Amino acid sequence: MKAVIQCAKNASVSVNEEIIGEIKHGLVVLLGVTHEDTEDDSSYLVNKIVNLRIFEDENEKMNLSLKDVDGSVLSISQFTLYGDTRKGRRPNFLQAAKPDHANNMYQRFNELLLQQNITVETGEFGAMMDVQFTNVGPVTLVLDSKEK
Repeated sequence: MKAVIQCAKNASVSVNEEIIGEIKHGLVVLLGVTHEDTEDDSSYLVNKIVNLRIFEDENEKMNLSLKDVDGSVLSISQFTLYGDTRKGRRPNFLQAAKPDHANNMYQRFNELLLQQNITVETGEFGAMMDVQFTNVGPVTLVLDSKEK
């Protein structure tokens, strides 16, 4: 499981020009799922995401976590994180999980965030979405549950 996380001071996701999820302060999380991902992968990423000290403290040091700043998460399913571009000009997505497994893992990831008392807004799995946000810092990190 892969996650691209970006600190945001505001973020929203729209489907058919209608906002379906919105946060004021926290993280935009793009989540990719591969075939062999399990709940252990979700648990690892959730624990890492909510506890990473990537928000600035009063001394402008990255020293506070999502929990410390009472931040929210805008969670977006992103199968293209498993796009393979090594051959040719068109990526293949053979490493991306099939929709049923990917959706189950995505939903479980969001449930685990909620269990950590994190407010979670989501996109719509499988839909064409427009994601807008203001990246703070900018802070952008890539996490991979297979690189524990």
